[in-house]
Amino acid sequence: MEAPFPGTSVLLFLFKHSKGAVMEILFYRYNSICEPDVITAFQKLGLTVIEEKTQMTNKKTTAAELVDTVGKLLMEHRFLFVFSINFFPALSEVCEIAQVPYVCWTVDVPVLELFSPALKNKCNRVFMFDRAQYEYFKDRNPEGIFHLPLATNPERWDSVIGRAAKPDLQKYTSDISFVGSLYSEKNGYKKIKGMSEYAKGYVQGLVEAQLQVYGVNFIESMLTDALMEELDSLVPDLHQPLCEENAAAQRYLIAHSFIGSELAETERIRLLNALAEYYDVDLYTYSDVTPLKAVHVHEGVKTLTEMPLVFHESRINLNITMRPIATGLSLRLFDVCGCGGFLLTNWQEELPEIYEPGVEAEYFGSKEELLDKAGYYLEHDEERAEIARRGYERTKAEHTYDRRIAEMIRIVNGTI
Repeated sequence: MEAPFPGTSVLLFLFKHSKGAVMEILFYRYNSICEPDVITAFQKLGLTVIEEKTQMTNKKTTAAELVDTVGKLLMEHRFLFVFSINFFPALSEVCEIAQVPYVCWTVDVPVLELFSPALKNKCNRVFMFDRAQYEYFKDRNPEGIFHLPLATNPERWDSVIGRAAKPDLQKYTSDISFVGSLYSEKNGYKKIKGMSEYAKGYVQGLVEAQLQVYGVNFIESMLTDALMEELDSLVPDLHQPLCEENAAAQRYLIAHSFIGSELAETERIRLLNALAEYYDVDLYTYSDVTPLKAVHVHEGVKTLTEMPLVFHESRINLNITMRPIATGLSLRLFDVCGCGGFLLTNWQEELPEIYEPGVEAEYFGSKEELLDKAGYYLEHDEERAEIARRGYERTKAEHTYDRRIAEMIRIVNGTI
């Protein structure tokens, strides 16, 4: 089998012979959309993947039930490590007791479970896709926290697009498309009742200021003690999602989970409405679309079978990153480019490390720049197609799950 990149065969040889020829891992699943591709990448490296799927069907699985189920598996098998998408404190705790490495990869921000004391366990090898998230948490476990960007699976998308019938491709043809939530159904901030007019005005001012700035997220640093004290009295379960009851953790929650969702909803509605004043814009979502005006609204698409057709057939694929993702690139960017689509995304600090702006993808840093570049690329088909082609080639060469998982294994192998 050809290695995903030079050195992987040697790496696995060392892993195999230094760990007593154990080549099984336990994958704790909860139905994240990237899990199948990560499993395939592990298998391509010669690892046998044992899947624990309880939480895929029972979202109310308790920590005690998790520990009991996984604990039994750890007694029955000799795993190289236990793996999950995002961090599960109970998994870390049972691995710490069993002295088995626990490896995970965050794909979301915020991941409130990272505030658990379990993050400090020696068994952890936690990979974070957003460098700002990594910088925030790395000192809690300097030997066990790493930065690793996300990826995609171009082979899967090529297969889906290649099998699609012409009417299906035509169905998803679009000038500008956006696939995703408007966050109206996820906006916890709107559910807070009883805020003073001053507090509401202050938060609105923060939102308006942040919407004018790309590349720097300053919400958390601007939350005053007085505002936090008021919100603490109005949100009874403010402490519950956090495993730490301290001011820093609570500020993080308010900034990224509550105000972050308000930012996302406000920004997405405004930008989509602004674009739709001048261009044909298609939105695929399950959110409430009442605030939208001239946008062409469609029901949300299936991730594995319909979404790649939208990305491939849209002249411009718009991405609007949730502001809590302060520096990194979400899965959406990699998937668009992995489908051969043209990507127009908001500016992120890590973007130039992944795709060369104006060469392999395009970005905007303001509403005005978004409107200008959307118009420009709709009028320059050849240039747009060439950028999409280069983005696709870069993705196939450097940003696949095969390469990311091989890099993850290399790091894990070097630290246990």
